[in-house]
Amino acid sequence: MLKKMLLAILGVALVVGTIAFIKLGQFTAMGVATENMVPPPETVTAMTVEQAHWERSIAAIATVSAVQGVTVSAEAGGRVTGIHFESGSMVDAGDLLLQLDTASEDARLASARAAAALAKADFARVSKIGKQNLTSLKAVDSAEAAAKETVAQVADIRAQIAKKAIHAPFAGRLGLRLVNLGQILSEGDAIVSLQTLNPIHVDFSVPQQQILHLKPGLKVQVTADAAPAKVFSGEIIAVSPEVDTATRSVRVRALVDNPEEMLHAGMFANAEVILPGTQAVLPVVATAVLYAPFGDSVFIVEEPKDDSSGDTGRVLRQQFVRLGERHGDFVDVIDGLDSGETVVTSGVFKLRSGMNVVIDNTLAPRAELEPDPDDS
Repeated sequence: MLKKMLLAILGVALVVGTIAFIKLGQFTAMGVATENMVPPPETVTAMTVEQAHWERSIAAIATVSAVQGVTVSAEAGGRVTGIHFESGSMVDAGDLLLQLDTASEDARLASARAAAALAKADFARVSKIGKQNLTSLKAVDSAEAAAKETVAQVADIRAQIAKKAIHAPFAGRLGLRLVNLGQILSEGDAIVSLQTLNPIHVDFSVPQQQILHLKPGLKVQVTADAAPAKVFSGEIIAVSPEVDTATRSVRVRALVDNPEEMLHAGMFANAEVILPGTQAVLPVVATAVLYAPFGDSVFIVEEPKDDSSGDTGRVLRQQFVRLGERHGDFVDVIDGLDSGETVVTSGVFKLRSGMNVVIDNTLAPRAELEPDPDDS
């Protein structure tokens, strides 16, 4: 019985050992195959870096403001008897906007005119008698003063009547009507806003380092979210002589053409001042840059030669760079690249140094300095 058990145990051990030996051989072969396996090259798009010349410019965040803007208000109190404008309409300087009730002033004016006529007649009679030395000079002077006083009263009442006819102080576009017929207005009550929108002011700030580049007459291009496909042109008309002590920036004002009135007062916009001359740059498409907290980098395609076979391949090398201005789909590389080098332009997030690549630009996205997307 013991002999049978020993034979059984020996048989099981032989089977287990044989299986373990076979599996160990398989694992060893797999390890060798893995070490000798060469991954297939990654297909990438690439471009050759070449020096270019860009327009020099200064970009800034801007605010749109009206050349002339005011809230038209009542100069005197009274009841509204006539509204002569529509909300949002265009008006010329001097157009009648609102009429207040002048019945009381009209009655006072008639009385004052009658008093003025009587005073003038009295002065004429006293003056005639005075020339005949039949009255004193004091009486003549008193009659003349009374005549002048009544004329002044007539002028004062006319001025009060004029204040109750509100006219547009300048040409522009009206806002929303804030009054109604029959409403009793007090002095200073708002009636409607009036803005001159063409041309229009665009105000922005630039760092103090750029002050020497700024002067009136420089061209300015303005874009706004409200009109993404439109570029508004204008020029600098004023540069503030003071630098903001909090931001160390200087205020600049440009006058911009706005014929279609697409820009409105208070609107956010982007302004770009076009400086004279051009600057030499080394541009790459923005998709070629791998942005990271520890530094921006690009992947350069190198072509080392295999000493044993003599073949030439394409291998990636990660290169950290310092970036400058961005223009359209391109960004200027200030440091880290040389003209003539080839960089990968897409899919950089999945690449690493030493990776073999194949260049295929058939599906490369088109990059432009002045992109104009069909649907923005």
